[in-house]
Amino acid sequence: MHCPVCNNKSTRVVDSRALGEGDGVRRRRECERARCGYRFSTIEEPEMLDVTVVKRDGMPQAYSREKLIGGLKRALEKRPHTADQMKKLVQRIERDIRKVRTGEITSEDIGEIIMKQLKRIDKVAYFRFASVYYSFEDLETFDQELQKLVRKQKERSKKG
Repeated sequence: MHCPVCNNKSTRVVDSRALGEGDGVRRRRECERARCGYRFSTIEEPEMLDVTVVKRDGMPQAYSREKLIGGLKRALEKRPHTADQMKKLVQRIERDIRKVRTGEITSEDIGEIIMKQLKRIDKVAYFRFASVYYSFEDLETFDQELQKLVRKQKERSKKG
């Protein structure tokens, strides 16, 4: 890692800490050039480099974090969430994708993972995403999905 101040090629790690749910590492570094000694932080996260997404039409496509974030932003538009919450959501979704442990995953499987995570944090965003994902064609289909969610919520409140 190059020093961002003097561009020295030699820096050393002073401290390392796990991020959030352990999906990354924050490292505190120091430039080893005597006259510089600048301290800075870096963040390391696993990359989703070799995952192929098989689309509904059967065509393979490289995984794209940008497409995931774009879909999430549309679902969460005008909803109360922070950039940090969005980052954690993306990390949880990518963690679930990595759990598949194969080089391929279907777009349907990714959609299910996204909906599972969205349902946990924002029901409105979940419905926005689900309405596009499932292509609800009428209010009856939409209402059926809504009623499922309401029943699950009532069951949880009875248990708690």
